[in-house]
Amino acid sequence: MHCPFCRHSDSRVVDSRAADDGSSIRRRRQCPDCGRRFTTVETAALMVIKRSGVTEPFSREKVISGVRKACQGRPVTEDALAQLGQRVEECVRASGSAELSTHDVGLAILGPLKDLDVVAFLRFASVYQAYDGLSDFEAAIAELRGAEQPVPAPGDDGATVAVPAAAP
Repeated sequence: MHCPFCRHSDSRVVDSRAADDGSSIRRRRQCPDCGRRFTTVETAALMVIKRSGVTEPFSREKVISGVRKACQGRPVTEDALAQLGQRVEECVRASGSAELSTHDVGLAILGPLKDLDVVAFLRFASVYQAYDGLSDFEAAIAELRGAEQPVPAPGDDGATVAVPAAAP
């Protein structure tokens, strides 16, 4: 670690502490050449493997941006989106893996998003899980309601109604 003051190529660690959120380590260092102290913060790199095979660093901002699109027009605050982003990052870091697929990140988003807003959840899930038709939406809604079968629409008691034939 180069000293930021004199650019000496070495430094000595004086103190190490875990950051408040536990995802990084804060180290106090001292330069043996000029004697000045400085702080460094070390974090583990979390990489995301995209469908194309390209690997890029995990970005909480990308998660929030994607979820923000699903929440458009919904009563969701920026603070709630920031908290969701933090929950997702904590979830993927807790997996213990240094590399995750975009599928794993998407799965980590679905849980907190369902708690935040069910309409946004359905929007996000419809794109993420590639819903093909109404039956996929009905199944997801039924799952959200805790039932295995879709719930009939209001006023639909399931009975058939006889419709008189039109006169010729």
